Amino acid sequence: MQDGKGPGPGQGPGRGGDGEVGGPIREAVSRALDDYFRELDGHDCNGLYRLVLNEVEVPLLESVMDYCSGNQTRAAQLLGLNRATLRKKLRDHGIDYN
Repeated sequence: MQDGKGPGPGQGPGRGGDGEVGGPIREAVSRALDDYFRELDGHDCNGLYRLVLNEVEVPLLESVMDYCSGNQTRAAQLLGLNRATLRKKLRDHGIDYN
């Protein structure tokens, strides 16, 4: 965090020195999925990909917007998204940071 803008892509928590992805977020998702499959108890599951994305995207957007004090340009940069894409995702999820 030399320039106050946070770590760039491939830097910061969750990345090993060799660029390997891992860390607490991945571990939390893995545990949550293990719990989910255990709860299924052999029953079928459909649409898991969309379910996981929806469950992760909302708190991700909310946390990043809070971290960036509502600044959409900064949040878009941090997320690696185009600002218009961020605005659409916020609108689609009913998250108001105008």
